[in-house]
Amino acid sequence: MDVDTLCGQLIVGGYADAEPSKEFVDAVQRGRRGGAVLFRRNLPTLEAAWKACTTLAQAAPAECPLWLCVDEEGGRVSRLPAPARRLPAMLALAAHADEALIEKAGACTGTQLRALGFNLDLAPVLDVHTREDNPVIGDRAFGRDAATVTRLGLAFWRGLKSAGIAGCGKHFPGHGDTSVDSHVGLPVIPWDMDRLEQLELVPFQAAVDAGIECLMSAHVVCDAIHAGVPGTLSPRIGMSLLRGELGFRGALLSDDLEMKAISEQRGIQEAAVMAVLAGCDAILVCSRHDWQEQAHNALVREARRSTAFRARCEEAVERTLAVRRAWPCRAEPTFAQAQAIIQSAEVTEVADQMARLAG
Repeated sequence: MDVDTLCGQLIVGGYADAEPSKEFVDAVQRGRRGGAVLFRRNLPTLEAAWKACTTLAQAAPAECPLWLCVDEEGGRVSRLPAPARRLPAMLALAAHADEALIEKAGACTGTQLRALGFNLDLAPVLDVHTREDNPVIGDRAFGRDAATVTRLGLAFWRGLKSAGIAGCGKHFPGHGDTSVDSHVGLPVIPWDMDRLEQLELVPFQAAVDAGIECLMSAHVVCDAIHAGVPGTLSPRIGMSLLRGELGFRGALLSDDLEMKAISEQRGIQEAAVMAVLAGCDAILVCSRHDWQEQAHNALVREARRSTAFRARCEEAVERTLAVRRAWPCRAEPTFAQAQAIIQSAEVTEVADQMARLAG
């Protein structure tokens, strides 16, 4: 793989409009994107979602299948438009503490995503909701204790898998006890390692042991591990802790490098290189094409300068391609077929049940 393609495969990009821009599709065709992450702005209708996934999947080189990613957690973090069924927030469903129920929720979500052509859900949230004034996690979590989050988070992941969708647990090493939203600032977790091992890390260790395909890094500083350095950019967290101590062998994705916890501390070029060195196998740059190009250029320069960095890029791309090939993005052949699945009695029944339980 030439260095331009190699470094391009590290980037999961987004775009600003309802349809993939020509420049974004061109980048996919040239192998300069390893995936696309879609948001509500990109999905005004179900048909638009199906068309975007189909267009992007077909544009990708055969040897470099895409990740087509979306944050579909339920509750306030839901991207699919009606008539797709949005599930309630997981904390509301978790009040019933029923693994079978949560697994059905995951399968319902996965079935809808699969029909449209997605192959990676950026879920489940494995953060433990221990701080009531947390501005970013809250009811996205499955519970307020590690055991509940572990049990129900993994149930949701199993449901996704049963529908043919890979999962991505987030946000490692934990975002549940922060008072700052990493979209707007840099959170700091003050706890020592004993506390982290007894609480925040428990669901992630269980997910690793269960074989979860992907995890997402958190833009949070854990002073006990690497003072002053956010997890996304810390090799002590992404390499030593996650891969060394927890034994993770899947793909690690960064959270969005456009978030202010990173972008206001580092430029996109420095952050891209640091994230890969820290253990991220793919970096998310979720809207700005110019920043995606800057990140790509920085990765290429470093790969040409350093054989060690190029080897790290090769390792990362090999790891992500293994996941992408195992979970290919295949939309239904026609939108009518996709819509029929999304509006099927099976999906409707489960979604209605979830809505009743959540009150």
